[in-house]
Amino acid sequence: VLISRDGKAVYRKAFGMADLELGVKMKPEHVFEIGSITKQFTAVSILMLEEQGKLSVQDDITKYIPDYPTNGQTISIHQLLNHTSGIKSYTAMESFRKNARVDMTPTELIDFFKNEPMDFAPGEQFLYNNSGYILLGHIIELVSGISYAEFIEQNIFEPLGMKNSHYGSMTKLIPNRASGYQNRDGFVNAEYLSLTLPYAAGSIMSNVDDLLIWQNAIRDNKLITAESHAKAVNGSELNDGTHINYGYGWGENNINGSKGYQHGGGIFGYTTMGMYIPEEDVYATILTNCDCDSPGDVTTKILAMAIGKPYPDIKDAISLNEDQLKKWTGSYEFEDGAVRFITLEKGSLQSQREGSTKFELYALDKDYFIFEEGTISYRFSKDETGKRHVEMSNNGEPSKGHEIDKEPPAPRKEIQLDEAVLQTYVGKYEMNPEFIIEIRIRGNEIFAQATGQSEFQMFAEAEDKFFLKVI
Repeated sequence: VLISRDGKAVYRKAFGMADLELGVKMKPEHVFEIGSITKQFTAVSILMLEEQGKLSVQDDITKYIPDYPTNGQTISIHQLLNHTSGIKSYTAMESFRKNARVDMTPTELIDFFKNEPMDFAPGEQFLYNNSGYILLGHIIELVSGISYAEFIEQNIFEPLGMKNSHYGSMTKLIPNRASGYQNRDGFVNAEYLSLTLPYAAGSIMSNVDDLLIWQNAIRDNKLITAESHAKAVNGSELNDGTHINYGYGWGENNINGSKGYQHGGGIFGYTTMGMYIPEEDVYATILTNCDCDSPGDVTTKILAMAIGKPYPDIKDAISLNEDQLKKWTGSYEFEDGAVRFITLEKGSLQSQREGSTKFELYALDKDYFIFEEGTISYRFSKDETGKRHVEMSNNGEPSKGHEIDKEPPAPRKEIQLDEAVLQTYVGKYEMNPEFIIEIRIRGNEIFAQATGQSEFQMFAEAEDKFFLKVI
């Protein structure tokens, strides 16, 4: 964990183990696979080449890769950078995990996905996409005349003095490499992944010290101009002008009302996050060597405390009696059309978005409640007519709701399924390029674990339909 203010580390500490088998304790100097934070380096490399006049982000990718099948459509470098190209993400393909141990060159990797059907027309939607950054890495090689690894070494790592950063390899000796783990009813060594596959989308290795050097270089425009910097860290637009929260290698964030930018990573055995708030000049990064729990929520809370805007904590929760809680039960419609049901169960309020899971609410005042992680809160009120209202804050973004006449959904009824039926669901399911859900069973119980999250039990309401009691 590292926190900086005004470009200097104010907190730097390691927890846990770098190697469980050898009993090596973690140190801040240890090096991690940073996963998709790599995309920042790829995006900046493209912008550096643009500033040198060697390419334009508005160029059609076929200018550099003439044989790439675009189905008669124009796909720009810009659309690769902000995940709006419509190209199929290769990590979403069923065959990807089957080839996880196979070394591939960039051209072999492109051949792996290039003939897949497009997900949508370029610029029409945002869909996080690793294939786009594979193509960007290849374009960097074609334009610069050197490999992607050589480019980032010569143009980023060496000039900035990032001595603990590397283009990743499973065979080279990497000083201070922290071993990667997965939690499968206890820790196990992470599955093998050839780091030729994440390539320019996720193969860089680094540590917290070097990532601070990197963040300071981005802040100070040491590698790219202020104009290019703005394109990278601010959101962008779809063809119809709809704003999306992703620029080039960074996504916009909001920490209790303070605007900033961030990117995380998830790769076999590692999860990472880096967040920056420009106004307060505060940066926080957390690197973990297990794809267990995502550090996103923790990083958010740490950053909020560092800028003097801490989120409320459930340790400050108070007890309310049943009458006080019943005062706010009902159905509320919000500005975006979403309906949330507030119900009273076993002495506590529950919030359930229509079609979703219930979350327990914790009272900090008679009319003020928070979710467990503290980044989402509800404040209830009544107007002069007695009609009830609620204002939700989600990471500082407000949304108002009002009481409507709508019955909450009936409680779900659990049924028991034979172990043989449950066994047919065991396996790994890719929901998007960096979000995999693994299903496993123990006896007559079925469990799911998503990338960067803890395991949770599922309950059957039909042979092919399951629900969660908690999340």
